[in-house]
Amino acid sequence: MIDQSKKQKLEEQKARVHRRVYAEVDPNNYEFIPAKKQIDYYDNDVPQRVAVYARVSTDNIQQTSSYELQKKYYEEFVVHHPNWTLVKIYADEGISGTSLAHRDEFNLMISDCRAGKIDMIITKSVSRFARNVVDCISMVRTLAELTHPVGVFFESECIFSLKDDSQMALSFQATMAQEESHIRSRSMETSLRMRLDGGLPLTPKLLGYSHDADGKLVINPDEQSTVKLIFFMYLYGYSTTEIAEALTELGRKTYLGNVTWTSNSIVQVLRNERHCGEVLTRKTFTPNYLNHKSRKNKGDRPQSVYRNHHEAIVSRDDYIAVQHLLNNAKYGNKSILPELRVIDSGLLRGYVTINPRWAGFKASDYFQAAASLKPSAEVEDAEGYIEEDPEIHVAVEAGDFDMRGFEITRSEFFDSHRRPYVVFQDKQIKFSTDCVRKLDKNNMVEFLVNPREMKFAVRTAAKGSRHAVACSRVSNGIYYPKTISCAAYMDTLYQIFGWNSDFKYRISGTLFQKGNEAVYLFNMSNAEAFIKPYLMARAAESDAPKDEIKPLSVSGTRVRAVPQEWMSSFGNQYYLHQHIFPPVESQSENDWKIRLEGQLFETGEKIHVTGFDELKRFINQELSRGELEEKANE
Repeated sequence: MIDQSKKQKLEEQKARVHRRVYAEVDPNNYEFIPAKKQIDYYDNDVPQRVAVYARVSTDNIQQTSSYELQKKYYEEFVVHHPNWTLVKIYADEGISGTSLAHRDEFNLMISDCRAGKIDMIITKSVSRFARNVVDCISMVRTLAELTHPVGVFFESECIFSLKDDSQMALSFQATMAQEESHIRSRSMETSLRMRLDGGLPLTPKLLGYSHDADGKLVINPDEQSTVKLIFFMYLYGYSTTEIAEALTELGRKTYLGNVTWTSNSIVQVLRNERHCGEVLTRKTFTPNYLNHKSRKNKGDRPQSVYRNHHEAIVSRDDYIAVQHLLNNAKYGNKSILPELRVIDSGLLRGYVTINPRWAGFKASDYFQAAASLKPSAEVEDAEGYIEEDPEIHVAVEAGDFDMRGFEITRSEFFDSHRRPYVVFQDKQIKFSTDCVRKLDKNNMVEFLVNPREMKFAVRTAAKGSRHAVACSRVSNGIYYPKTISCAAYMDTLYQIFGWNSDFKYRISGTLFQKGNEAVYLFNMSNAEAFIKPYLMARAAESDAPKDEIKPLSVSGTRVRAVPQEWMSSFGNQYYLHQHIFPPVESQSENDWKIRLEGQLFETGEKIHVTGFDELKRFINQELSRGELEEKANE
């Protein structure tokens, strides 16, 4: 049933709306104020300060013609509008429109707009204004939101940015302009790949070379001696700074004709493989066509190497040797191609020396060096076969206490601060206080590794050793541990020991000492790991429920982890421990010999570097020639 009172109320409301709509306005008390007319491109009767923007992306001849034609055309275009005043023609030549970087004239024009100097911008097309959707739309909106709005007229598309219906068309055209640039970038990438795969590498001119009539690299007789002098001086032991100073003093010219050399310009010459007759393609690449920032190619793009592509100025072996030296210069290495040596007798038999300033050796090199030794005669059986794990025979004399079944308790179970140990962490090695004070003043040490037995050795270094590093510092006659940087080889050691690069490791050692000679041996199989808690949480999330991982031991901010076999024993069996670490008293002079240099192990491809005498003769010849030329000029 309809509620009559509610129906009557609704009718009254309708009647009030009807009276408001049809109410009569008293013309004597009413005035209409029209809105200010919006500026439009087509309003020729309104005075406007006009700016023109022109741009071409390259500086070749065809684009230069287009650039000049744009400027001329718009100068006349503005003159035909009597109420327009040309502020300036802003023009960028040879600049891409995919970003605002390096577009000095464009950015100056926008600044003038913000300063209120411009009413309208005219440009040929959206692609001339910008080839980046974000830049185009955001810039147009910024100009429209200024206190004194500035409109942009795109002539080819006939779009005026201050009109309400321009946004959709402008967004579409800006997208097309950006995509056109993207397609062009992909086309150039495909063209470059076809050229490289077809045996046509790009070979721009460089110091020491010119182009012949066919565009091939040929040696420039006036410049080749400079290139050769740079390589020979570096092989001889000069630093890049010293070479730069020498060339500057000699008045030798760089590729660009400058007579002032820098360390970086020397490195660029030394790093260029074309000086040894090779061509390596695609050293850099541009991953983003919008910002055009190039990146070093580290396997991101395919590469090609063309050997014997043109006549070489220096030999390939000299070039390879220089690359090794450059790669290891940051570790302080100044010698020519370090050697890998393996100790072939004595207490350290099977250990391989570690060069603290050389990063060129890989884990496989250390394994191969250790494996190059013939097994000891003691482990050969009667038929000449090698016993992998020789048995330990224990003979107990009458009256001796039989120690079979007894274990030597691990030192790690006791006070860790008063025992010799070494810590590996963050590409650094540090020995304990107890360790360095037992070495005392013999704190110059060498490192060795036995990759097959998972052992690490630290021996006192012989005088003049090139591999020696200081393991401690002295203050008031007391020796304190010193942190040793191991960036050159730490990753290799972690790989040999099968360690996690995120963990910190601590290993207890045993000291063997005779006279002034001493060596610490560390069994890396007994390494304690110290793990950051967030790494434990990550493992818990991925492998097991959280409540299954509960650290038993915490050291500082890390969780301490020990080898699994420690959970079921106190240490090594008594007689086995004696076998692993034989007492010094039981060793002969031949067993000791800890300072043996070791036998040379050749790694990788054998290279033949130019001899010392030839390097010296050529360097003297070139330096003398400079002095003679200087005297002749006087």
